Amino acid sequence: MAERSLIAVVTPAFGSEESVAALAREVDGVPTEVRLVAPALQSNVLERTLGDIDNPRVEASERLEKALAAVRAKGLEVSGEVGDPDPVQAAQDALLQRDAAEVLIFCHDDDCREWYEGGLWKHAEESLAPLLKMVVVDGAEHVVSTEEAAAGHLDTAVAAENGNAYLPGVTRTDTIVMVLGVLGTITAIVLAAAAAVGGSVTGWRAVAIGIAIAIALVNMSNVVGTLLMDSVSYRGGFAKLFRDLALVGTPLAVLVNLAILIFA
Repeated sequence: MAERSLIAVVTPAFGSEESVAALAREVDGVPTEVRLVAPALQSNVLERTLGDIDNPRVEASERLEKALAAVRAKGLEVSGEVGDPDPVQAAQDALLQRDAAEVLIFCHDDDCREWYEGGLWKHAEESLAPLLKMVVVDGAEHVVSTEEAAAGHLDTAVAAENGNAYLPGVTRTDTIVMVLGVLGTITAIVLAAAAAVGGSVTGWRAVAIGIAIAIALVNMSNVVGTLLMDSVSYRGGFAKLFRDLALVGTPLAVLVNLAILIFA
């Protein structure tokens, strides 16, 4: 029977010989149950906006099968499952099923911006209690670095949360999206009001008002959703859906209402 359990989050970065070898090194000869979690990653804004989960789950299932075969070829005891589109939440869900001594995350070098600037790594440190490591793979499928979360990372996050009980620790990206969303909503409303001045509220003027109302609802949902999701340390599909809607829809609403004001 395995003495310990390890969870590996297998993104598209996992699968090369070097990445599998990096996983084997973490086992280091100790009888270990390796559990692979393949997040059903939504690869583009359209999939996230439309909430498309079928295609990502099919891709994740195929990725998981290849990963299981590669790990078993190393003689390791391994099981696997398809997880949440959010890789951190996928690891959390796996930990709720059964605890593990370590969580290992694989990412491509050119995708790591989302982990650092997008706040995923910080979110992982705040949410995952076990030893946490990230293996970075470059375009040639070579392992270029391995980063380990600081010792006591979860205790530090809990202390910070307790010290800011009424201010959830939203990421810089989320803060920017919320601020720009509010400003964009105000701009869309002002443009709609200007377009409606001196005429009946019909035709394109009515469209401008409808757009202003719609984007106001989207950004209100994003702000409320972001604060609520962060307060319970969750960043699943709905949180990303509203963020993407706000990020794409707000400038579009402003541009359309500006065009209505000028040409209608």
